[in-house]
Amino acid sequence: MTNKSPSGPRVAALVGPYLSGKTSLLESILSVTETISRKGNVKDGNMVGDGTPEARARQMSTELNIASCSYLGEPWSFVDCPGSIELGQDARNALMIADTAIVVCEADPDRALTISPILKFLDQYAIPHLIFINKMDVPGYSVRATMESLQAVSAHPLVLREIPIRKGDNVTGHIDLASERAFEWRSGGESKLIEIPDSESDREQEARTEMLESLADFDDGLLENLLEDIIPSSDEIYANLRRDLADSLIVPVFFGSAENDNGVRRLLKSLRHETPEVPATVARLELGELQGATALVFKTLHAGHVGKLSITRVLAGPIKDGMTLNGARLSGLHSLVGQKLDKVSSANAGEVVAIGRLEDISTGTILSENETLAVDWPEPLKPLFAHAILAGQRGDEVKLSGALNKLTEEDPSLTWGHDADTNELLLWGQGEIHLLIAIEKLKSRYNLEVTSSRPQVPYKETIRKSVSQHARHKKQSGGHGEFGDVHLEIKPLPRGSGFAFSDVISGGVVPKNYIPSVEHGVKEFMSRGPLGFQVVDIGVTLTDGQHHAVDSSDMAFKKAAAQAMREGTPNCDPILLEPLFQVSISLPNPFTSGLQRLVSGRRGQILGFDAKPGWDGWDEINVQLPQSEMHDLIIELRSMTMGVGTFEWQFERLQEFSGKEADRVIADRKAAQG
Repeated sequence: MTNKSPSGPRVAALVGPYLSGKTSLLESILSVTETISRKGNVKDGNMVGDGTPEARARQMSTELNIASCSYLGEPWSFVDCPGSIELGQDARNALMIADTAIVVCEADPDRALTISPILKFLDQYAIPHLIFINKMDVPGYSVRATMESLQAVSAHPLVLREIPIRKGDNVTGHIDLASERAFEWRSGGESKLIEIPDSESDREQEARTEMLESLADFDDGLLENLLEDIIPSSDEIYANLRRDLADSLIVPVFFGSAENDNGVRRLLKSLRHETPEVPATVARLELGELQGATALVFKTLHAGHVGKLSITRVLAGPIKDGMTLNGARLSGLHSLVGQKLDKVSSANAGEVVAIGRLEDISTGTILSENETLAVDWPEPLKPLFAHAILAGQRGDEVKLSGALNKLTEEDPSLTWGHDADTNELLLWGQGEIHLLIAIEKLKSRYNLEVTSSRPQVPYKETIRKSVSQHARHKKQSGGHGEFGDVHLEIKPLPRGSGFAFSDVISGGVVPKNYIPSVEHGVKEFMSRGPLGFQVVDIGVTLTDGQHHAVDSSDMAFKKAAAQAMREGTPNCDPILLEPLFQVSISLPNPFTSGLQRLVSGRRGQILGFDAKPGWDGWDEINVQLPQSEMHDLIIELRSMTMGVGTFEWQFERLQEFSGKEADRVIADRKAAQG
């Protein structure tokens, strides 16, 4: 490999499914680059990444871990992204500013599907990426079998960059296919250069030919040389690898064991020579030629005594502490290594820094000196799971609202708000773990005790037949009394009509000024019908009545109307209504056959299915499900699809609900209301 000119600061994002070993890979990289003197591990909770209380308690990444380091004299920032599918918003945002992504996966070919959504996002935004197959020191796995499974979920050709050297069932080293050099792994140390074993020579030549043929698909000159049996030079091979990765045409594949530092130095050398620099990322973001200092905010944090921090990638620099961008004065610049902040006075193009107290700046904002710029930023992930939450102390409601605003600013895939039908405060996210972590943060960061529960279903009720009802409210207690007399016609309306009120009063039997009070009384009753729920889709007509010149009043007619409704609606054949949702479920087609059981077990109906547009090997199934069956749908769906299945939903209509299940709902409501 030829010497290269020094590169500016570059960023690589580590992404991959839960338990693939991303945080261990970050720890290994920091150890290899001598950024840390001693490696930590997940079990002891002493790694640079996963430094928050929530991460240590769960032994998993719960938010971005960013570490700056230097390798062979060149500066790097590595962004370790949470692997849980429920915490995917951070990964999506971090990938937007990365020069390349390292997709970490396990060696088990049966788990290749777990990186499918990640690869799809990378393709959507043309982000250069490579794959690191971790845990290759576990006996029994075949690189070829894993490659075949991974290729099935990748839209771009995978290019294997090395092959394993084995001793029995164990991988003990690798042969680099570009340099044709062999290395023997040494746990925790640098690999030893060795001769290519005779037993691996033929396999190495075959694999190298496959690599070159993949590169030749994008280079006519290289293809001609291969057809004429002309062996390309090392410079040509590396130039092709560098260009094709930058153009997101190929996906190089490496392997190793992050826990033992095996293959990590080889990975770093490839990153050093082939990862594009920040101008390529600026071009991918379609920002044109930047004028003056420019930075892109990809993460917002509220960090206790430090206050709000905007984590940014500098796209053009330098930016300096105290300068003004987007009309805001920068207050403190910090480099990051895990949870540690180191104050710096300036940052050059390519660097990742945290900027203090940009109160009005949100994630996805471009900071610049001279012009207003915007980038095509990913939409926040749509909510899939909710908890009803309640502050433990009555006086904490305002404090809770402020804390929730900060959490949702940090993670836009969290949302919250009051449900108008149930009057509950709902916290929405990507799954149960996502919400539990958020609730833990409310306690640890903001000293807020919060209780959570399953949200109520906003059942309604309506009527199925018409009734004419007379009611008189009369009360005498000395002085002016109360008198109101009404005749109401109560009738059902078509589903979705809501409520309609009219009158056919003649002769002034009910003075016009009291008619609005009659409507008010009807509406007040409708908040809780004979079954205990809000009444919808009914029409009420005031047909007759009486008044008293002295004792009639707005209040009297309001009470008379409510009494008529209370006495009349039980005779209108009331029926419970439950919300019905239209749900579009996306999942890999090997799991489609199991969806019938999931849907039918939740009183749902499959309306049809088709191939998911733009997703090879995925299906999209349209179903109808009652809202009461939606609460933990995402948990079961992920359980049956290796974590990758998902859905989108929208309210469709209210439908009649009867039978034992409906009787139980009504009984529970009456018990709750006393």
